[in-house]
Amino acid sequence: MAWLWLNALLVLIILFDLGLGRRRPAPGTREALIRTSAYVALAVLFGGWLALRQGGDAAAEYFAGYLVEYALSLDNIFVFIAVFSFLAVPEAYRQRILLWGVLGAIAMRGVMILAGAGLLERFHWLLYLFGLVLIVTGLRFLRHDEGGVQPEKNPVLRMLRKLFPMTETYEGPRFFVRREGRLWATPLLAALVLIETADLMFALDSIPAIFGITQDPFIVYTANVFAIIGLRSLYFLFSAVLPLIRFLRYGLTATLLFIGTKMLLIDVVHIDPLVSLAIVAAILGLSVAASFLLPGNTAGSKKMADSGGPDRA
Repeated sequence: MAWLWLNALLVLIILFDLGLGRRRPAPGTREALIRTSAYVALAVLFGGWLALRQGGDAAAEYFAGYLVEYALSLDNIFVFIAVFSFLAVPEAYRQRILLWGVLGAIAMRGVMILAGAGLLERFHWLLYLFGLVLIVTGLRFLRHDEGGVQPEKNPVLRMLRKLFPMTETYEGPRFFVRREGRLWATPLLAALVLIETADLMFALDSIPAIFGITQDPFIVYTANVFAIIGLRSLYFLFSAVLPLIRFLRYGLTATLLFIGTKMLLIDVVHIDPLVSLAIVAAILGLSVAASFLLPGNTAGSKKMADSGGPDRA
């Protein structure tokens, strides 16, 4: 029944987003702030409902997972910026790309989470493998590649161009057009493909991270969903501000190292869900606070944003 209510809520949110997208192609800063706040409020309300239904431990696991997934999903915004810049996507079509990108991410992560939960039930040792993956991923956050995200090197994009001829210009909001009886792809489809493949790569990091907090597939899925449904409005709100949070990658490194170590020691040391939540919240909160209290080179931050942010590849 909980899955049914969750999916019904997702349908309502998607329909609401579609309605807003038709009314206004690109939200202003004020509207983006309101919509982002509304999505965060929904996530908090769901956590409260979970506490009433399943208890405080389940709610603590959900909130810890939500914070981790939300922080990791901020990397997607760097990808959005890089892709939109590389393909010169007109402002009027960006919200359409983001909507389909988020829908694809929800479906893709749902499949990956169900598969991961099934594998962990049968092969407990995978937790140790996930722990090692998270530790390696966390350490790679410390490496800053000036090249950033490079959409032109994406192999899926190269394959798309081999499968379909591509128009040189945008054809309105369409992904495909038919010319002389032949199907042509538009640059809008290329933008969507780049965003979806990038999210797949990010999911390979973020999903093991939340499995380090809880193995309940419902909590894992809901934390993921509530973290990514607001990415569209978050893009319009944070595309200029996010590069200023320069210590975030250090916070993410510490968070992933903590969760990875916790997974490696899962059969030896038990950490209470409320303690895990407090540790994750403190690490991420301190990294954000330090970024604003100790401002650095804003020109360098802008350069990182223009190049797509830190490389997770």
